[in-house]
Amino acid sequence: MKIVMRQDVEKVGDKGTVQTVSDGFARNYLIPKGFAVLATPGELKSVAQAEKVQARKIAKQEGELQSLSDKIDGQRLSFTARASEQGRLFGSVTSGDIAERLASQIGEQIDRRKVVLDEAIRSTGDHRVTIHLVGRLRPQVIVSVTAEDAGGDEAAPERVSATETAGDATADDGAVPEAMVAGDQGTSEESKPE
Repeated sequence: MKIVMRQDVEKVGDKGTVQTVSDGFARNYLIPKGFAVLATPGELKSVAQAEKVQARKIAKQEGELQSLSDKIDGQRLSFTARASEQGRLFGSVTSGDIAERLASQIGEQIDRRKVVLDEAIRSTGDHRVTIHLVGRLRPQVIVSVTAEDAGGDEAAPERVSATETAGDATADDGAVPEAMVAGDQGTSEESKPE
């Protein structure tokens, strides 16, 4: 049975697409839940119209963002992070870190969700990362991650991830109980003689 998807359904199809599914799946699940409607000639015509509108919209956005794509393409972003001798980072370089550094280099805001990164970068070296702006505009940047000096360089330009700096902040804000700092651990209520 042919149906027109009204919502994205995993492993079935995206909103606005025409799909062929089994009759029972369509009648008993997709159509009653509002995920799809029967593919009538009128629905198919409206889908074709919506696709044309979407194609024009993407073409217009591609034209507007072409200059930004040219500025981004080939940029080299350098990060310094603490790493083991094998090159594994103690933190990670995330899409948010990449978007922030890229925005500071090119002078325009980049949404972190546009950075295509399967998982955070956790090793030193050069990594090629794609920025998905819109449609076919997918410029690539090179993310270069180097290890900090073994001497513990305190003036490092930036820590790699927020999780690493959040751990440092909790240690400095007095989160350690004073009893543990003073070594006075034997004064709890249970250990006092009556």
